[in-house]
Amino acid sequence: MDLVLDPPLGAGPVRLGMTPDEAVAAVSPWGTPEIETDDDETVIHTKCREIPVTVFLEGAGDAVTAVELWWPGEGRRTDVRVLLYGDDVFTTPAEDLFRRVEERGWTVDRTEPEHPFVPGVCLGFTRRTSQEVPRTQDGLPVHVTAVLVAGEHYYDVRLRGDL
Repeated sequence: MDLVLDPPLGAGPVRLGMTPDEAVAAVSPWGTPEIETDDDETVIHTKCREIPVTVFLEGAGDAVTAVELWWPGEGRRTDVRVLLYGDDVFTTPAEDLFRRVEERGWTVDRTEPEHPFVPGVCLGFTRRTSQEVPRTQDGLPVHVTAVLVAGEHYYDVRLRGDL
């Protein structure tokens, strides 16, 4: 099974801008999702087989703002591929993945090496884990451990240095 990333529109069956009910319906074929709601956001947790998926409805909680998919973890295998323009995000070495992203004319901001992102598209990556995985000379995992697809202005706060 393939989950195709389509930045900045969505990931797999989840599209940015979906209502909570639409997002739940989109992921329900994978099993019953867990829904957390508070005053300013709704978060939907689910799994596509072994791939953990988090759907964020931030702000008023009335529309999907981001979708994050996680590597299944050390020693776990899956037949689900998370694809970004044909590359499997969790099995393609991160530097190769970033190079291919840059070949599309986009910039990968590596200011925070454990959390690189592509502004304007918006893609965010995580290269952090406490698990025993192959690492680069810099100590980073060779592969990304999570990928987030969001709207084009999602990372503007990082570009302004507000964090």
